[in-house]
Amino acid sequence: MPKMSVPQKSEHLSMKRSLTRRDFLSTGLKAGAAAAFTTGLLPNLDARTTQRYNVLFIIVDDLRPMLGCYGHPEMHTPNIDRIAERGTLFNSAYCQYPLCSPSRTSMITGLRPETTNVRNNSTDFRQRLPNAVTLPQHFKAHGYHTQSVGRVFHLPTLQDDENSWSVPSWRPVWTPFDKQTTPSWQALDVGDDEFRDGKTARRAVQVLEQIEQQQFFLTVGFYKPHLPLKAPRKYFDLYNTQDFNLPASSKPPLDAPARALTNWSAIRAFQDLPSGTEPLSDEKTLELIRAYAAATSYIDAQIGRVLNQLDALGLTENTVIAFCGDHGHHLGEHGIWGKQTLFEVSLRSPLIVSVPRQAHPKATTDALAELVDIYPTLCDACQLPIPQQLEGTSLMPLIEQPTHPWKTATFSRFGGTVSRGNSIRTDRYRYTEWGENGESGIELYDYDVDPNETVNIANLPENAELITQLSEQLHAGWQAALPEMQEQVPIPQTLPWDINNDGIVDIQDLILVSTNFGGEAPKHLKVDVNGDGHVDIVDLLLVAAHFGESSNSSAPSTSTSLLSEHTALVNEWLTEARLADDGSDVFQQGIAALKHLIYTTAPTETVLLPNYPNPFNPETWIPYDLAEDADVHIDIYNLKGESVRQLSLGFQTAGTYRTPSRAAYWDGRNAVGEPVASGIYFYTFQAGQLKSTRQMVILK
Repeated sequence: MPKMSVPQKSEHLSMKRSLTRRDFLSTGLKAGAAAAFTTGLLPNLDARTTQRYNVLFIIVDDLRPMLGCYGHPEMHTPNIDRIAERGTLFNSAYCQYPLCSPSRTSMITGLRPETTNVRNNSTDFRQRLPNAVTLPQHFKAHGYHTQSVGRVFHLPTLQDDENSWSVPSWRPVWTPFDKQTTPSWQALDVGDDEFRDGKTARRAVQVLEQIEQQQFFLTVGFYKPHLPLKAPRKYFDLYNTQDFNLPASSKPPLDAPARALTNWSAIRAFQDLPSGTEPLSDEKTLELIRAYAAATSYIDAQIGRVLNQLDALGLTENTVIAFCGDHGHHLGEHGIWGKQTLFEVSLRSPLIVSVPRQAHPKATTDALAELVDIYPTLCDACQLPIPQQLEGTSLMPLIEQPTHPWKTATFSRFGGTVSRGNSIRTDRYRYTEWGENGESGIELYDYDVDPNETVNIANLPENAELITQLSEQLHAGWQAALPEMQEQVPIPQTLPWDINNDGIVDIQDLILVSTNFGGEAPKHLKVDVNGDGHVDIVDLLLVAAHFGESSNSSAPSTSTSLLSEHTALVNEWLTEARLADDGSDVFQQGIAALKHLIYTTAPTETVLLPNYPNPFNPETWIPYDLAEDADVHIDIYNLKGESVRQLSLGFQTAGTYRTPSRAAYWDGRNAVGEPVASGIYFYTFQAGQLKSTRQMVILK
């Protein structure tokens, strides 16, 4: 994503409203903090008789921003993307500590790790800060019904904190397992609710129905894609390993200090992986990335169940939705698997906030944000007083105006007292000091020229002045990086791949590029996207890789829909791209984007297609088209009419499901896992109102 322009002038109306509200809130801070200790004195408010919003806060474990809405068209995450369609996506959000409990503690207390002193997964922050007021506790004190489902706090003792919740928290039973006998990933022929996250989604759906008449603050926490990467097989079937690229760099950054690379690589403990430090093979790397993607899609489907219930109960239009991961995650970058580093992929986290009737839905901002900002943001969105002790900043000014000038840096740390690393991320650089004043090493990465952190440039003589400046900024602390709340007017953004400058990258931009292929004097100057003097398939692929991105938050969401009449055109581009494919990232990402467009094109009718191969031995794929979103079920019968196998595919979005990675898969086994005999079988396909039956043949 390109960096946002820094606004320079004033916008009186918007900021006057923001400042007026903040002036009001500031007068109630002390009263609000005091009220948080009287959690039993205020009644639950009826959601139907108040203008205050409900809150649904969704936290996902070990989730990096490898999502469709974050520019990854290869990913199947339609439900998380739905939240982004309604809200504001923070493209540059960072955790304060790349480990579960320290990060979650920071989010839920609104305090930074240096204040909570939580640096591992076993420390109880209340031992040091017994009077800390948690995020749900603050809402509870102001009349909200607060409830917890799934993994919210890391420690069970904190999850059961009676100060925070109106009723006892609920989490699924965890069954211990031995990593040495457990593979790192598994695709299992089970339903969604066989796993803890399916049970969590089911419980959250039930809770919403129970509390719909109350003013509520509901937090739902999901475990996956935490290791091991287990999910129902249908989510693995969404992907092939060919859908993904190997990490840009699987080696440590050149000249990086040793302390930066002492990562706890938890994945090595699993049964199918080498325990040492030897690099994983390319095949194994892609296998694991595919498993991570499958686990992510599984979680997305569970989030969809919760969002669907919110819609069904008519609560969406009165509910603030906040979605985040607790930190990032390495998938082989620098040869690392896991978190617990101060590199970009370990610290960068997905963060999306949707406020009902916000002025700029479907907005993306590159402004620097931190997970510690979630607490004050939710208070601000619901017009509750913001406690004085919080160490984050409300993001509401960015939700009101995504291009508002913002923080100059984010702050993260990792490690113990002696070996701790402290890191800041500016819009261009990451600077890290290990040990006291960097005595164990320093790091500097320039993302404008080295986005993959391949070389540590901290020790280059020409960077000495920059190092001094960034070190001063690091030691000045987070308070010095806060935005100045002065009235300024944002400068409109333009995207280089938005060829017609209508505010969104869509099919019209692709058509403009293709109609200028080979032209000596193109009508649109921007069609030569890479500036090489020629308009060709490479320019089109560069645009395709950014399909759906928008610099205009008011652009209609339907602009990114692909009509069936464009399918043939996209197929032509795909053919040309495959013929010219040189294996580079430009081709890989562009081709993946075009394939995604084909997959998500809504056909004119829902239809069941013949299975292939037919006859088959021992497995087959059942393709189909969906003209609209639907729950899909397939029942397989023998000639006697006896049920052989049920394939419950669950909720599917409109599109074509014709390729092996998307069609329904049958392994030729019955419900108890036994291979079925040769012969003629029938299968009934049901999607929405359509019910269709076909014949298939097994020939062994």
